Amino acid sequence: MIDRYLTPEMKALWSEASKYRAWLRVELAAMEAQARHGEVPKEAFEALTERSKADPLDDAFAQKVAEIEAVTRHDIVAFTRALTDRYGEEARFIHHGLTSTDVVDTAQNLLLDEALGLIITDVEALREVCRTQAVAHKHTPTVGRTHGIHAEPMTFGLKFLNWMATLDRDLERLHAARKRVQVVMLSGSVGTYAHVSPRVEEEVAHGWGWQPAPVTNQTLARDRHAEVLSALAILGTTLERIAVEIRHLQRSEVREAMEPFGKGQTGSSSMPHKKNPILTENVTGFARLLRGFLATGLENVALWHERDISHSSAERVILPDATASASYATRRLTGVLRDLVVFPERMLRNLNDLGGLVYSQRVLHALIDEKGMSREAAYGLVQRNALRSWETGEGLRDLLKADPENTLTDAELNAAFDLNWYLRHVNDIYARFGL
Repeated sequence: MIDRYLTPEMKALWSEASKYRAWLRVELAAMEAQARHGEVPKEAFEALTERSKADPLDDAFAQKVAEIEAVTRHDIVAFTRALTDRYGEEARFIHHGLTSTDVVDTAQNLLLDEALGLIITDVEALREVCRTQAVAHKHTPTVGRTHGIHAEPMTFGLKFLNWMATLDRDLERLHAARKRVQVVMLSGSVGTYAHVSPRVEEEVAHGWGWQPAPVTNQTLARDRHAEVLSALAILGTTLERIAVEIRHLQRSEVREAMEPFGKGQTGSSSMPHKKNPILTENVTGFARLLRGFLATGLENVALWHERDISHSSAERVILPDATASASYATRRLTGVLRDLVVFPERMLRNLNDLGGLVYSQRVLHALIDEKGMSREAAYGLVQRNALRSWETGEGLRDLLKADPENTLTDAELNAAFDLNWYLRHVNDIYARFGL
């Protein structure tokens, strides 16, 4: 991911030095279990642990690995050689009985676990902003739209409440995906534990509060990673759904809400009046990326025999970029919703702009329920007047009052065109969320 779209936390997490620290954590955890059972010298483990604490792996170490890898063309071999150079001869007991993928896959799970933890925190913050706005606009009337066309009255807060509920489901998926990658694999070259005891894997997993992989070949099955990318892609669709709504509401013809526009900000190099929804358009772009990362993750599931590395190059890109994209886009949208500029007067004006057409269903039901008309006759009466209202701009109530087939009294028409009647159950909906 380019720096423009990196949060500080994701940039640090997915750095080369951070990756090598995760590799070393796996190596030392395995070495500790092996030392406990006399398979490697306890003194060597303790010495390496102390040296790694006193001199943690940094960017200079990462550069050293890169230099060695330019010759070896193998990253783990370069890593272990660089460890020996940095920490001394005791490092020769590192990687005892393990294969490269044991370290790479388990360490990658460590990084994914931390990345998902960051994203979960970001999504929780976005959910809280939705909750705050839902409460603030609980009784702010606006027009509900279907197919982009005015439908019936609702409140602006219900939009946020709906998004909050969706984010709850996103959080469930993210937690499940995070649990799926909390797996340790230390099983050797083709998963047979020929050179490393299964108890090493089990003890490392237990120490971390994770699970040992129940069975492997030489890689962890990539359906786990696909599940992570799926959760992120679905989160992206939630972000896009919210972003598209804000973009629509900011349109000049609508102008019910808009992104914050900072002091000194410009919207166009040529048109000084412009205020463009660039933040939410940006979020929409990230949603497209997240769906693309999932497609690659699904392709990575099918590998040759016990292992190939066709997934490896792709994962070096998609896992850091997908998690970084999700975090960045979530934070960006959180800022938009927190500082959203809302125009309740414009909402009410738009609600009334079509001369009462949004109350047509209430009129329909009044004719059926109170006047005993057949549904077909009532529908024909209301639709005929509604279509005329569309064409002429005359108010629907006035047209109905003048229609000789209409049997509703003035009082009954007033009741049918009562905005509050449509919003009377809003409190009931909010009560489901404890609000």
